[in-house]
Amino acid sequence: MRILLVEDDRVLLRTLAIGLRAEGYDVLVAADGRTALDACREDDPDLVILDLGLPDLSGFDVLRSVRSWSALPFIVLSARSDSVDKVTALDAGADDYVTKPFGMDELLARIRAAGRRTGSERPPVQAGELCIDLTDRRVTRSGERVHLTPKEWALLEALVVADGRVVRQPDLLHAVWGPGYGDESQYLRTYVGTLRKKLEADASRPRHLVTEPGVGYRFEAS
Repeated sequence: MRILLVEDDRVLLRTLAIGLRAEGYDVLVAADGRTALDACREDDPDLVILDLGLPDLSGFDVLRSVRSWSALPFIVLSARSDSVDKVTALDAGADDYVTKPFGMDELLARIRAAGRRTGSERPPVQAGELCIDLTDRRVTRSGERVHLTPKEWALLEALVVADGRVVRQPDLLHAVWGPGYGDESQYLRTYVGTLRKKLEADASRPRHLVTEPGVGYRFEAS
């Protein structure tokens, strides 16, 4: 499992990274929110351990941003123990909440639990001749593997995770290219066009990657 560890306390970051690597996990690290968002998009983590008290964006901002396009599991770390922060984090999409200080054994148990939930909650999505495995980040068409670039995958995942709902153009741009993007609709047209060529039986008459004019895009499985 690849874990993204987001923590601005350098001593705790190093200590946790060493402990997790000793348990066999592949660990990526980030000390601020913007680096964390980039890592979520580009580095394909399987789980994020997120501190709420970051120096630039708040942990809540990071969580809400990623939740707009991905079902990536989050374990939140915080020194705040009151129920308001816990409820806010869970409502924003956190899968678990760990209050500092905590023991390594407790964190490892929560990671294992999150891994079990992820395996059961993200079955492959079948859409005609397409099979999209969100857990393994793998797409096949009529049984043949389809190669996608990291940005093509990020765009497809954002649409599939939305479960048939329309994802607005600015949200897709933020998810795939970052918070500095929002008006570059031509990027979406180009990448959606490429995805249609790779995934649709007829790219000129798409069944799955549907445009909602003036709003955004949605993924239609049926």
